[in-house]
Amino acid sequence: MINRWAFAAIAAIAVPLAAAAADWNLTFAVTDRGHRVGNPDAPVQLVEFVSYTCPHCAHFEAESDAGLRMMYLHSGRASVEVRSYLRNPIDLAATLVAQCGDPGQFFANHRALMLGQETWIAKAQAATPAQQQRWSNGDFGARMRAIGDDLDFHELMEPRGLSRSQVDRCLSDEAAAHRIVEANEADRADFNIPGTPSFAINGQLLDNVHSWDMLQPALDAAAASATGGE
Repeated sequence: MINRWAFAAIAAIAVPLAAAAADWNLTFAVTDRGHRVGNPDAPVQLVEFVSYTCPHCAHFEAESDAGLRMMYLHSGRASVEVRSYLRNPIDLAATLVAQCGDPGQFFANHRALMLGQETWIAKAQAATPAQQQRWSNGDFGARMRAIGDDLDFHELMEPRGLSRSQVDRCLSDEAAAHRIVEANEADRADFNIPGTPSFAINGQLLDNVHSWDMLQPALDAAAASATGGE
């Protein structure tokens, strides 16, 4: 017979297991135009429009990640969808790399690119004329792979479990690139995005909100509105 102390021990184990199961940080999905983490039915649906070559986007990623995950994603209050805003060929190459591998890897790949941006952007800024010519000549795959080689995207993704050949295949995926470009054009048409980072909550672009300290009050207001002020 199991005594009451055994029941107490089982209950103590069950509580953290239940809490872990409820962590929406572990729920990922590919959407029509990007990648989402969190509760798909969350009352607050946040979309981030980001460019991998935008320093303000990298700063936002560093500032917002912990707060978004702990205060909004974990409990299911909000979901976050990342969509790429393309400003140049490097953005396209970086997006292809971010989307490389299993869809569940996207957000870790995305964070690695953003937090490593200062290093690889410096390589882009120091690129020789010969390197820049490689980025614009040849077939699509050759151009993207040249960017990946020169900016060390392979080395950046290796700790993420992606081999050089995997990254090269992703960089050469012209069909994926077309989908990224089409999604970007649709977002530009639907939202008239003024720059990056920009944000939409529940389908509405936020006006003049481009940083974490400006976004957080908007998230709180949307959450309060969705729950009747609770």
